[in-house]
Amino acid sequence: MRIVLFYSETESLCYFTDRLAEEFQKRGHETFILDLPASSADTPHSFRHFTEFISKKIDAVICFDGIGTREDMFIDTWNRHQAVVVDILLDPPLRFHPTLEKHPQNYLLFCCDRDHVDYVKRYFNETVPFVEFMPHVGVMPQKDAPVIPYSQKQYDILFSGTYYRPEDMFAKVEGIFEKGTPIYTFYQYMFKLLVEDSNLTIEQAVLETIRQADFQPDQKELKTLLGFSEDVDWAIRMYYRGRVVEVLADAGFELHLLGRGWENHCTASYPNVHRIDDRIPYEKTLYYMADAKINLNVFPWFKSGTHDRIFNTLLQHSLPLTDPSKWVTEHFTDGKDIALYDLKHLDQLPEIAGSLLWDSTKAEAMIEKGYEKVIHDYTWYNCADWILSKISSVQA
Repeated sequence: MRIVLFYSETESLCYFTDRLAEEFQKRGHETFILDLPASSADTPHSFRHFTEFISKKIDAVICFDGIGTREDMFIDTWNRHQAVVVDILLDPPLRFHPTLEKHPQNYLLFCCDRDHVDYVKRYFNETVPFVEFMPHVGVMPQKDAPVIPYSQKQYDILFSGTYYRPEDMFAKVEGIFEKGTPIYTFYQYMFKLLVEDSNLTIEQAVLETIRQADFQPDQKELKTLLGFSEDVDWAIRMYYRGRVVEVLADAGFELHLLGRGWENHCTASYPNVHRIDDRIPYEKTLYYMADAKINLNVFPWFKSGTHDRIFNTLLQHSLPLTDPSKWVTEHFTDGKDIALYDLKHLDQLPEIAGSLLWDSTKAEAMIEKGYEKVIHDYTWYNCADWILSKISSVQA
């Protein structure tokens, strides 16, 4: 097949694109990657070379988060080629309502959370005929990469991810709805519900807020309320991300943070909290992961989904410590191949983390079991197979 992919301004998505392109090429497919931010530059990924590539039949297009499916030019092009367009959402579908309503004809959507799949089926069943769950995957380590023994790893607990003050994220609501208005109060109450009950999805919080307000929106109004809840989604993510780090820092653990914004967190001046860097290439984070005994994960509000931090952690021979999702608890076992904590009982988190750091024998056994599971089932090799299988079934 002849397949088009895209580079965007998000470095991690560019890295994922490269991994998929490599896997497709290994299977004998011809690929072209269009560099959208630098399409006019004189590079192999320029728009000029893209135009040459699409002068012949295109069989498939692979996108992340709708990049390459939104613009009329691309929609018309893919329709003209009758190409199968695979859109892989790594963020909640509530952020992509316009894309879900307007996209190429042969459109296959994948979501990393089963709740997200249900969301699309519930609100976009007429415009998105195909949507399925597809888990994140991790990066296979180099064959000659040395495995650092657990006791010799440099970092006790590492968290790789950005931080924004939740109040700053929620304040963006004011840029859309005036403070004090009923709609602003709606989202204010919704955020309060999520703080009080971390099991709620964003959709459930919207529906419960509607119930409490005794409001009966039609389907269009409900979709609008859901679409404008993106800032609340960001705020609650950051609220709990900050809480988890704060609890471990207050307990005295040596924490290393890799990502932007942590200078704004309440633990920024703690002597046991260390900033590694603001922003580094995605691939480089894997080396830090490999040198950490525990890699901390706080799900970005995926209550029935996955995250690449978990898979990468195990593939780098480290131990993931994460809050659960329904998918995780169905495919992993706490204390056997993964370590879990509960957002509702963060007072127990220091004891959980401490036991993993102190009992290196148990931790190493958990890592080994998790590694074997991930390397067989959740790598970019597997992801390429899933995508190609679906494309083939559509083309048959």
